[in-house]
Amino acid sequence: MRSKSIDTFCPVGPWVVPKQFIPDPHQLDISLSVNGQIRQKSRTAHLIFSIPQTIEYITKHFTLLPGDIIATGTPEGIGAIKAGDTVEASISNIGTLVNQIVREQ
Repeated sequence: MRSKSIDTFCPVGPWVVPKQFIPDPHQLDISLSVNGQIRQKSRTAHLIFSIPQTIEYITKHFTLLPGDIIATGTPEGIGAIKAGDTVEASISNIGTLVNQIVREQ
C-alpha cells in the first residue's frame, strides 16, 4: 500500500474523457515509457475483469458518483523510477500524460 498511496501519486489528466466519447473501452492501446524507453505496452482487452464487471464489483461496496475515476491496475512491466525520470503514459483515442519525477524538498 505504501508504494501506491503517496501524495502526488495517481496523476490524471490533463483532461478526463467521458465514456460517451469512447466507443469501446475494451479496445484501447495503452503504453508507458520512462525516459523514452517502453516499459509497458498492452490493450484494455487484456484486463482481467471487464469494465462492467469492475463497476458491478465496486458498486457492491462503494457508491460511485458522476466524475469518479476507477483505476484498473497496470500491465506487466513495472519498475523503479527516480528523480529526473520522465514518465509518459498513453491511451489511444484519449491522450498522453507526461510527468517528470521530482524529489520533494
